[in-house]
Amino acid sequence: MRNLLAAILMTAAAPALATGLEIDIAGEANGTVTIDLFEDLAPAHVAQITSLADEGAYDGVVFHRVIDGFMAQTGDVQFGKLEGGDMSRAGMGGSALPDLEAEFSDQRFEEGIVGMARSQSPDSANSQFFIMFGPEPRLNGQYTVVGKVTDGMDVVNAIKRGTGGNGAVIGQPDVMTDVRVTD
Repeated sequence: MRNLLAAILMTAAAPALATGLEIDIAGEANGTVTIDLFEDLAPAHVAQITSLADEGAYDGVVFHRVIDGFMAQTGDVQFGKLEGGDMSRAGMGGSALPDLEAEFSDQRFEEGIVGMARSQSPDSANSQFFIMFGPEPRLNGQYTVVGKVTDGMDVVNAIKRGTGGNGAVIGQPDVMTDVRVTD
């Protein structure tokens, strides 16, 4: 009985395993990026991202908007697929899941932070997300932070850059070939 009680207490005291993503990227960047997801800061957003990743919705989705020194955006599962997508509309779509209410936090946008893309409405995030190349204080408290790159920032930094003010990627964009949920 004493051993059973000790085992129960040890299990209860053990920290929950963090959820994350492993993203294989191909193109100008080649390699794997590991992201720790922040369930405590944005539980609904993390649940939506992991649901889409589990069903394979992110596999084959391109980085359609990449602004040097700012961020790389991806995740348009509706129009942003390399095969069968509509690259002229990449960045305009989402998923069949509902848009999410904002889950703003005090986490600052800095290198490696992953945030949810949205339209003008704070409650319009759906499937698209972006990875920061560096700090951007103007985003703090305005966009939902969902995670942070813990390995593979060199791969993120090698993603093909877009052109112009909106960072649209011309020609062959880099692509997420496989997105896996990890525990």
